Amino acid sequence: MPEITPRSIPASAVQHLLDNGYSSALAKIFAARGITHSQQLDNSLAALLPFGDLKNIHQMAGLLADAIAAQKRLLVIADYDADGATACAVAVRGLRAFGAKIDFIVPNRFEYGYGLTPEIVHLAAESHPDILLTVDNGIASVEGVAEANRLGMQVFVTDHHLPGDTLPDAACIVNPNQPGCAFPSKHLAGVGVMFYVLLALRAELRSRGVFATQPEPNLGNLLDLVALGTVADVVKLDQNNRILVQQGLQRIRAGRACAGINALLQAAKKNPAKASSQDLGFTVGPRLNAAGRLDDMSLGINCLLADDAATATQIAAKLDSLNRERRGIEADMQDSALAALENIDPSGNFTLTLFDATWHQGVIGILASRLKDKFHRPTIAFARANDGEIKGSGRSIAGLHLRDALDMVSKRHPALIKKFGGHAAAAGLSIAETDFDLFVAAFEKVVGELLDADDLAQRIETDGALKQGEMTLEVARILEQQVWGQGFPAPQFNDDFTVQNQRVVGEKHLKLRLSMQGITIEAILFGHNQPLPEQVHAVYSLSVNEYNGNQSLQLIVRHWQDAV
Repeated sequence: MPEITPRSIPASAVQHLLDNGYSSALAKIFAARGITHSQQLDNSLAALLPFGDLKNIHQMAGLLADAIAAQKRLLVIADYDADGATACAVAVRGLRAFGAKIDFIVPNRFEYGYGLTPEIVHLAAESHPDILLTVDNGIASVEGVAEANRLGMQVFVTDHHLPGDTLPDAACIVNPNQPGCAFPSKHLAGVGVMFYVLLALRAELRSRGVFATQPEPNLGNLLDLVALGTVADVVKLDQNNRILVQQGLQRIRAGRACAGINALLQAAKKNPAKASSQDLGFTVGPRLNAAGRLDDMSLGINCLLADDAATATQIAAKLDSLNRERRGIEADMQDSALAALENIDPSGNFTLTLFDATWHQGVIGILASRLKDKFHRPTIAFARANDGEIKGSGRSIAGLHLRDALDMVSKRHPALIKKFGGHAAAAGLSIAETDFDLFVAAFEKVVGELLDADDLAQRIETDGALKQGEMTLEVARILEQQVWGQGFPAPQFNDDFTVQNQRVVGEKHLKLRLSMQGITIEAILFGHNQPLPEQVHAVYSLSVNEYNGNQSLQLIVRHWQDAV
């Protein structure tokens, strides 16, 4: 059973926030997430980190300004996930607004794999571009960049992934994680990096007097896309990323989102005026990702580039259908994975690595994430690819940098991993199918050296119990307006409750009436239809329930166990 542990709440930080006007509940929540000064909660654009600290940003701005002036043909090389799709849309929309001649291609993950490969370069060359601009990829594309150079195309790389030992010989690279970059935040998503490039380009064009004769584009109009890609890529929400997300959400709520994001929200039956970071991460992001997982991410990018509601709605309906198909495939794969584990005790290992020839390449990342959550082990799921290879997608737990662990495996077994990349929480790789057992053993050995048994203990962190007067609709509304996500988790609390009433709704959920300290409150427990005991200790979050135009407080039970 998971251990429920309260987050540490520094008293001095709480007091500072109280002194600056924050309520007791919010002060404790923010202090538990490392906030020590109210300035760290400034989500205004004025608090955004300046672009000047990004290595090569001025050079990139100059090169792009020159390319626009010379009307050179730019071709964006996108990635097939939500970050890559939004980064591509930001690049195309932003650069077109500055007068660039620009188009895009996105590799089909099943034919070409990830990044700027030599094969993608040849595909790109058919369009006769002068410049290839990578978004959310390229930092590891040493061979692809070399091939582009050989064919006479310049390559501009914008990326956020960790570099390998050798950087590609690109004309310019902007990546906060490249060696020598002094940009304070290393957590920008690919879409965030591209947005920063546009900020620098606008400043460059200003200095050249370009806007003396033409209107200056408002780059703030792209922040809805930046917010979506940042949340969907599950990068750490440090202050800079929270600013980008908050500003994007404000535009979505104000009815100023692009047609594609509005259509995706509506396909998910979400009201754009009440959009939250959770909506971006759990409803919009998966629908956009479904295109890259099962079909072609061009569909998702075209949704984000659509300028009229009718076109966006039509594409969003296709993406919604693909997402339903994805969920069905995922459920079948999870059933087969759990069946395979029936005779295996994962608790005896530090890792969980699985391969099934029937699994779908596009869904193994989600499967790895589900299994990681269930067993609290770094998990890699493999599916069959081409030419005797299998492709793996991995998800990690706190304490293990997955990309670094794969790098250690690669160094110890130089011929084992064909290629790999990623970051701390997620990574992908390719190996020969015949080397699967060797990889399983090598990965287990490396992770066993990097983790100890305590790292594998499942813990649920909470913000403790709410005081009387804090479990209110108003507090729930305030919390839903905040930006929560990776590294800045949404608040959840724990307390003892009496179950006064319970009934099954929708065949698989429990609708509850709970009481504590003389208060009676409605609650729901999703994905569970067996009755609870009369006394429970529950981990829960506050939510705003809307029914027939009325709002009420509802608890969402995340975990429960018998009350002691």
